[in-house]
Amino acid sequence: MILVLLAGLGYPGRAQTAPSTQTTPAARRSPESFGYRQLVVMFGRDSVQVLLLSKPGEEKLKKPLLLWEQGSIPTPLVLYDEHGLYTPFGFHPKKVLESCHIAIISKPGIPLTFDVTGQDPNAIFRETSPPAYYCARNYLDYYVRRDEAVLRYLKKQPWVDAAHVVIGGHSQGTSVVAHLAAVPGLVSRAVYLNGNPLGRLMSMLAQNRQAADTAAVGWVFRRWQQVVADPTIADCKGDDPRNTYGFGSSEMPVLLRTKVPMFIGFGTRDAGVAGDDYLRLEATRQHRTNFTFREYPGREHNFFGFKDGQINYDDDYWDQVGEDFLRWAGLWPQ
Repeated sequence: MILVLLAGLGYPGRAQTAPSTQTTPAARRSPESFGYRQLVVMFGRDSVQVLLLSKPGEEKLKKPLLLWEQGSIPTPLVLYDEHGLYTPFGFHPKKVLESCHIAIISKPGIPLTFDVTGQDPNAIFRETSPPAYYCARNYLDYYVRRDEAVLRYLKKQPWVDAAHVVIGGHSQGTSVVAHLAAVPGLVSRAVYLNGNPLGRLMSMLAQNRQAADTAAVGWVFRRWQQVVADPTIADCKGDDPRNTYGFGSSEMPVLLRTKVPMFIGFGTRDAGVAGDDYLRLEATRQHRTNFTFREYPGREHNFFGFKDGQINYDDDYWDQVGEDFLRWAGLWPQ
């Protein structure tokens, strides 16, 4: 079950040439045509696709690095239409490139680019069956091990300030952030946005309780019973047991053993808010001082506001959230 739609789609700028309206692989534009650099990092036998953004002309200049973790939907990183490019980061990255390089890792087996002209990018990838290659790797432990390997590779590059490496993510990406932030010496700071330290299933239960949907609540508990009976099943049927077991488990232990500074940002109307509040209570009890909690009143999972009881998609707060955590991380240009 997918909890949220793709977060924060928006235009950071317009392409100089109009993209093709065809969606066949031969017609797709390259990441480089939108200003990305492309790296391939080997992880075992897997070729991991990494896209990099840098200020033009400063690609080889030594700077801090921000690695951004994707959410749950198997979406190509570079979505575009006749108007230009959508950002995969939620926030618009142009200004922060003054101070750092940004990296993002592709979902395994998913194309890097896709022309969404005439389609709703928030819907099309939820309705498409992902490839078997993706299903075989779509679980927490794989992402953690893969992304640790990518980070270690990037930190060796001469254009990366290895002493100032920040990892950040939103929604499902926070689970990977939590585990990587706990690896000694791997990153200098971490950003955790609208995750649930008590696990994804707690967010699902919170939503169902709020809706007074007892049938859905019962389904979650029955599903969890099936998952824990055999958490190794990878059948590519939605969030299969191997995926659910990893992302459904509590992240509280790993978060509370993290030593690096962490920015915990969340909308107060997000389904995971109780988990964020509990993390704050427990961190206080343990006298932990490496957490910075930033709540965004009246904001939901993707930092939209509400109007007349409904999500107001015209009230987007992602850029402000981005500025907040980038300033906190020392990545915002002076």
